[in-house]
Amino acid sequence: MDAFFNPSGIALVGASAREGRSGYRILRNLVTGFEGAIYPVNPRSSEIGGLRCYPSVTEVPDPVDLAIVLVPAAAVPAVIRDCVKRGIKAAIIESGGFAESGPQGRALQAELVEIHRDSGIRIWGPNCMGLVDARRKHAFSFVMERIWDNGMMDGDVSLVVQSGFLAAGFLVDIMSHGELGIAKACSIGNKVDVDESDLLEYLIGDADTRAIGMYLESIGDGRRFIDLCCASRKPIVVIKGGKSEIGAKAAMSHTASMAGNGALVSDLLAQAGVVEASDFHQMMDMCQALAAVGEYGGSGGVGRRVAILTPSGGAGIVSTDFVDAVGLELAQLSGPCREKLESIYPSWMPVANPVDIWPAVELNGPGAYLSAFRALCEDPGVDAVLFHFLGLGMFGGSIAPLAEIASASGKVVFCWTIGTAEVVARVRKEAREYRIPLFRELSRAAECMAAVLKSAPPVTGSVGAEPAVMTPSEPVELASDLPAMLATGSLVLDEYDSKRVLACYGVPVVEERLVSSPEEAAEAVNELGSPIVLKGLAPGEVHKTERGLLRLDVSDEGQAKQHYVDLTGAMQGGGRVLAQKQLRGSAEFIAGMLRDDQFGAVLMFGLGGLMAELLEDRVFALASIDEEGALRMLARLKTQKLLDGFRGAQGVDRRALARILCGLARLAVENPRVREIDLNPLIICEGRPFAVDATIVIGEDC
Repeated sequence: MDAFFNPSGIALVGASAREGRSGYRILRNLVTGFEGAIYPVNPRSSEIGGLRCYPSVTEVPDPVDLAIVLVPAAAVPAVIRDCVKRGIKAAIIESGGFAESGPQGRALQAELVEIHRDSGIRIWGPNCMGLVDARRKHAFSFVMERIWDNGMMDGDVSLVVQSGFLAAGFLVDIMSHGELGIAKACSIGNKVDVDESDLLEYLIGDADTRAIGMYLESIGDGRRFIDLCCASRKPIVVIKGGKSEIGAKAAMSHTASMAGNGALVSDLLAQAGVVEASDFHQMMDMCQALAAVGEYGGSGGVGRRVAILTPSGGAGIVSTDFVDAVGLELAQLSGPCREKLESIYPSWMPVANPVDIWPAVELNGPGAYLSAFRALCEDPGVDAVLFHFLGLGMFGGSIAPLAEIASASGKVVFCWTIGTAEVVARVRKEAREYRIPLFRELSRAAECMAAVLKSAPPVTGSVGAEPAVMTPSEPVELASDLPAMLATGSLVLDEYDSKRVLACYGVPVVEERLVSSPEEAAEAVNELGSPIVLKGLAPGEVHKTERGLLRLDVSDEGQAKQHYVDLTGAMQGGGRVLAQKQLRGSAEFIAGMLRDDQFGAVLMFGLGGLMAELLEDRVFALASIDEEGALRMLARLKTQKLLDGFRGAQGVDRRALARILCGLARLAVENPRVREIDLNPLIICEGRPFAVDATIVIGEDC
């Protein structure tokens, strides 16, 4: 990857002397900022822009370790083969007309993949903008030269954007407005070779990068990407495009069908500590905020308690609403902090958060604002301060005195400002110099504060102290007929066999038995205890209710006999009948596992019963979590009140739920042909979960 970011010499294949052409813009960008050797390549020219032009990349002299290629798509494979012949290590292909354009383009892209695999040359693109490195003044890209007009403003945020023209336009926008600086901007296009994980790994180790923003339409190797995010000590903000429902129609189980609409991707990103953004400027603002607070030693998880300092009561109220909406909380001011504020307040003014400081400023002058700000920064019960700076002349229109207090305290601070254009421009420049995140909209300030301050929700409720049921060193003992089922080609295990497997992996299941006659069904009423449930287990059938194969509230022997006859008739003699104790619980949930094409084995847990599809409250995590990770997964559920006990109901044993999830994870890891697992519902009885229905789907090549 170093050949892309730090080349000693560059061959530009497709260089042009015609203004307005992309080959001309790339050459101008190279000449403007790159200090290494530059070799234009164009068989129709002998000289371009005062530089000798070469007819072929094979004829350029040393040093050269990077080729930038911008020629018609049909000519690109031959150029890359010439790069291999010349010994060039890497190529950025900025030409379009490949997989995005139709069958012919897909064939050309497949040819590039083959060249890469055979030769080892690293290929970036095609159909991309390339690379801009603001620190080194490198623009290996057709991005418009206007990025140089006001001086390319460098920063410490690096971007990875899958779209080429979007990256170019966005880069010009943020640079020309002079509001945000970047370290590197990378457009990766069709990802023949270099992908988001390659660039993420490089940027995590890049000394110039403090935060990473990414716009991704697809993630190739999902497990590698998530592993990199988990290991990163640098904040990562992602916009994930194309989060439409995928694969739901082909899914056998509820678990798989609930993975659509981007829920799975969003939860896996959250599990990895990634902040998800919804638009490009929000992504940049979040990146800038996350990069800036690192200067104070802060990071995600520093706390959620916010103090608001404002000269406007109305702005304080609006700020409070936004803070609450993003899941942060107003800090309870400590006694010493309140005493300091009372000393500068008028006698009639009560101390509260938000801290409305204007009456104190009118009484004591601008020094009251500084005193209040210092008191909040020194309060150990305050994790962050949002201060409102109305650019109306206070402190001479400068935030320098506030920045010095913030720096000395090590407190995370954010600024919202309005005022005259001149003052706001000066305050914005100072905020950038002092590394204080500054915002012109209170809603965006709250969003970015949440990105910085919010960590995984605390684990609450009844979690118990019982150790895990099994550890990886304990072998799972299965009945003699089960291993063959789990290793078969393609099969849907019925509920009874599915729960036999799950019980071996520590999943508590309802008491049940197979019955093979009306008389046995009648006996089950007495043996299991009235009422019972009778189910028809038709081969390959997952949805029993829709097929009329479910009988609830079976309370006497006569009912049991008649329902047995009805169920066997509905299955036309091709299935089994299962009798089980009917549980009545305080809540219903659903748990499961699916194998995703990008991320591999993924766990799911969510609200079950009639409200499941209405509220769509479910969470996902990679099936590599331990018990503590499973607890954190449960803590992301929106309906926490159901877990903690709602309206007098008993709370749920969270560790019991966590052990179920760990059991599903282990089952998936040890049985690679298992494609889907569905526990629906998990009924909570006296705080304990029981699997009442279950399905395991076996696939050919999972």
